[in-house]
Parts: sequence; C-alpha cells; structure tokens
Amino acid sequence: MPQKTLLNAAHRALNARMVDFGGWDMPVNYGSQIEEHHAVRNDCGMFDVSHMCPVDIAGPDARTFLSRLVANDVAKLTQPGKALYSAMLTPEGTVIDDLIIYYQNEQLFRLVVNAGTAVKDLAWMQACARDWGMQVTMTPLRDDLSPGPASALGMIAVQGPNARTKVWQVFPQLKAAIEALDPFFGCPVGNWFVGRTGYTGEDGFELMIPAAETEAAWNALLEAGVKPCGLGARDTLRLEAGMNLYGNDMDETVSPLDAGLAWTVAMKDARSFVGREALSTRGQRHQFLGLVLLDKGVLRGHQKVVTAQGEGEITSGTFAPTLEKSIALARLPIGVAIGDTVDVDIRGKLLKARVVKPVFARNGKSLV
Repeated sequence: MPQKTLLNAAHRALNARMVDFGGWDMPVNYGSQIEEHHAVRNDCGMFDVSHMCPVDIAGPDARTFLSRLVANDVAKLTQPGKALYSAMLTPEGTVIDDLIIYYQNEQLFRLVVNAGTAVKDLAWMQACARDWGMQVTMTPLRDDLSPGPASALGMIAVQGPNARTKVWQVFPQLKAAIEALDPFFGCPVGNWFVGRTGYTGEDGFELMIPAAETEAAWNALLEAGVKPCGLGARDTLRLEAGMNLYGNDMDETVSPLDAGLAWTVAMKDARSFVGREALSTRGQRHQFLGLVLLDKGVLRGHQKVVTAQGEGEITSGTFAPTLEKSIALARLPIGVAIGDTVDVDIRGKLLKARVVKPVFARNGKSLV
C-alpha cells in the first residue's frame, strides 16, 4: 500500500486523480493539468509536498559534518535563514540525493531531502556521522519518520506571482516576519517555518507546518482561491524552469558534473568532501543542455539524441504549456553548442530539435 501524506483526505475530497508516486499516494491533477500549470505561472497555485522530508541536523559538529557531507560549501551560510542547494555524493562521485540546507545557527541546520530517498539519506548520514565521530543529532520531521506527532511537519508549497499576497491574506500573522524575506532564505515563525524557495521557477513560499495544522492551512488557502495543483503541473513547471528531478536527471549512476550541477560543487579550496577525489579524477564527460522540438511530436525521457559529436539521451521531456512546444533536458556529448540543431529518435523517426540553455521559462515568461 502506498504511503499517505497528511493531506490525502483533502485531495480525495477534491476528487483529485491519485497515482502511486514512488510509494506515495499523490494527486497528479484535480481536473485540468494545463489550467493548474497556468495558474502558477500567472496567478497562484499550491502543492502538497508533505512527502518530502525535513531533517534537523543539530550539535556542536553540525557545520563541520555538513561541510564534509555535501558537495557545495556550507561556509557560504553565514546569515541566519540563508538556504543552500547541494547534493550528497557517493565516494564514486555520483548523486545520492539533492537537497536544500537552511542555516539557522551554528548548531542547527534544517535539510529538506527528497521523498523517495529519505530513508536511504538518513541511513547514509547516520553512518557518516558515526564513521567520522561527529557530535550531531538528526531529527527527521516527516510524519512517518518523526520522533512523535508533536514534531511532525506537513509541507505546502504556494507558488506564483500572487503567492506572497495570498499567503499574507490567509495568514496575516506571518507577514511581519516574512515580508522582507529574500529569495532562498527561510525563517521560523512560531512553530511554523517559511522558506522563500520553490520548484516552479516562480516566486512563493514553502510552508512547513505542524502536522495537526496542515489540513486547516490547506483548506484556508483553498477558500482564498489558491488553486490546488498536482504532480503533473509540478513536473511541467519544474522542467520549464530547468530544474533537475532526482531519479530522472541524476541518481547514483550520474556525476553532478554531467547533470548540470557543476555550479553546486565547490572545489576552489582544499575542503575535503565525499566524492571530491572521484570528481577530480573523472572530470566532466557530458553536457547537460535543453532541447526545443522543431518538428511535431513530444520529447520524453530516454529518447536518443543524435548529434555530430555522438549520441546523447533525454533525461526529462514534456509538452511545455507556457511555450506551447515540446521541451527536454538532455545529457549530450561535449562539443554540442547552444544553437545547434540535433535529431531526436522518436519511435524510429529522427525529428529536429534546437539546443538551448536549459532554462525555458521563469517568472511567467518564455526565455527561449
């Protein structure tokens, strides 16, 4: 049986179409996926992301532990609330998971890890802390993994150009604390935690809410006209924004250098982190670029890309509602350039596609 988030009953009350997503019973849409997509680009939508897992890393060695654990440099985190996107790597330099780290103080950092990898991530982090002799504690805050109901959090992402206005309207008690919150920062507000982050290419907040209050918060946003959105719109929005999806665009077989994540790997100083030696030895072997289909058809994951420099592969592909074209993220040979025309093998037919910078749309606008 798939696991259920804190909002499962609310989704079913809205007659959402539910699917098994990595072992979770999740809404794929509530009617029109296209309408949900456009609501986020042009107004405001919300997503249940309670299947993702916040984890608090606390203790005197918290910063030292994270500095060694992740590929990005937590020394960048000096302001309370500042967030950092990074990846945990295997010793072979491949991606265990991508995650966000919020700095709260020198002895407390909050991570948000992916749903399907949470158990694996926790086991890996605990093994590392033990092997390195680090004085840290790890407290998962997802409903099924938390120490108890009082510490469990639900998560709702409110995204779109009107997200800030809607959140302040529905939760006026938050406004004073988060009105001046810069993008990619977060802050506690009472027993809530609000991050100005997201996965859609639009402004908005990720609200981490005590489990007992999550459904009431969802319903309050719904009553204020915030459109509920499912996994279908979440995927088209993140792909238009050029954002990687773990399991599609990278996993434990892929180097971050080959997944367009070199910007999250800090190697300019002598800091030691898991996977560094392997990355230095292996280097980058592929480029991670965008494709826009020029012929009629739909780009999908695992389709072969034929270029003058050799073969590549699409990692994520879809029809993009904002562009009204089919787009994809692809792992391509070194030497392929933005502006090149390549061929994509779709059911045995070679269709033309243009290579673009892998950010197709943000802030409501097409960028290609």
